[in-house]
Amino acid sequence: MMIQRKATLEKISPAFGSSIFVKKSTSGNADTKPYWHFHPEIELVYIDKGAGKRHIGNHLTYFNNSQLVLIGSNLPHNGFTDRLTQYGSEILIQFKPDFLGAYFFDTPEMGNIKLLFERAKNGIVFKPETKRRIGKKIQKLNELRGFDRVMLLIKILNKLAEAQDYEILNAEGFVFETEKQDSSKIDSIYKYINQNFQQHITLDEIATQASMTVPAFCRYFKKSTGKTFTRLVNEYRVVHATKLLSESQMIISDIAFECGFNNFSHFNKLFKEVTGKSASKYRKELTTLFVT
Repeated sequence: MMIQRKATLEKISPAFGSSIFVKKSTSGNADTKPYWHFHPEIELVYIDKGAGKRHIGNHLTYFNNSQLVLIGSNLPHNGFTDRLTQYGSEILIQFKPDFLGAYFFDTPEMGNIKLLFERAKNGIVFKPETKRRIGKKIQKLNELRGFDRVMLLIKILNKLAEAQDYEILNAEGFVFETEKQDSSKIDSIYKYINQNFQQHITLDEIATQASMTVPAFCRYFKKSTGKTFTRLVNEYRVVHATKLLSESQMIISDIAFECGFNNFSHFNKLFKEVTGKSASKYRKELTTLFVT
């Protein structure tokens, strides 16, 4: 049976003296293959010519044209390009939500951008008009450094916040929500979930991992994520199931058990709650799905 990769926590390191990671890839120098991962940084991707698969949380579509996508913190996703068309390029920008300080985006002037970051938690794809207007500005980011790069990024984010031609990709979304001051603790909990979601994880087990009592852990986790631990683990399993449905030929009942569900009916119920459709309908739609 094909080995399916779990979502990897990606560590992102901007260049020395910079708070923003910017990378340009072309059809000739693309050095990494897409893989299933998440990270606390917000990610903005612009592809001027390309084709491939867009898998963000429980949303999956295919594209054969330019792309402008914004992904919020800790939302699992694949890299977007299975291939870049000839002369095509991809600009990848990654930055932490507080890269300009803990309260910068709480100021009234930054209110639109703060709302944009909230929408991005479910993934946003921007449509042709905004792609045309913003694409060249994004490409220019790769040429700038320091203050000029930061100022241009803020202008780009403000234009994206004002745009009306966009689509939310993952409206019933799945994302790791965290409190800033406890990110290291919550990251260790997510890492444990990522490594063990295919088995039953008891509250005693995860509370011990967090060095807390069960009641204290439950209160902490609900406050930090807005969800119960059981709910979040089950959502994680459903999102992993969407990956298996798209990338393997496994029968759906086997996928359910592979993702840690020991009750097929429970899997079907949760899958529909999270994605809005049954697993069989989700897979069927993938066979005809194509984004022009």
